Amino acid sequence: MSETWNRILELLRKGEVRISDHGYEELAADGIAVREVMAGALNAEVLEDYPSYPKGPSVLTIQEDKEGNPIYVVWGIPRGFPAPAVFVTAYRPDPKRWGRDFRRRRG
Repeated sequence: MSETWNRILELLRKGEVRISDHGYEELAADGIAVREVMAGALNAEVLEDYPSYPKGPSVLTIQEDKEGNPIYVVWGIPRGFPAPAVFVTAYRPDPKRWGRDFRRRRG
């Protein structure tokens, strides 16, 4: 498991979370409730890890909504700070860009 994700999970368990403005906008655009993302976060699977991202370490995760459909969520930690976990964005994956299980990008 990714070191970044382990740190984010620890912050989530402590309730040290902030949702970005962009995150709220994307949730509304895709009809995803904040509750769904937060409820499924601890069971999310890391798809991609970006430990050197300029704004701070981050990860792309996949989890399910209440109907069992996939949702991608990007989480991060601000560079130079120990907290909070930042919910950057969430969106529904495009099946044309991802494989059947939505875990690998198409070539």
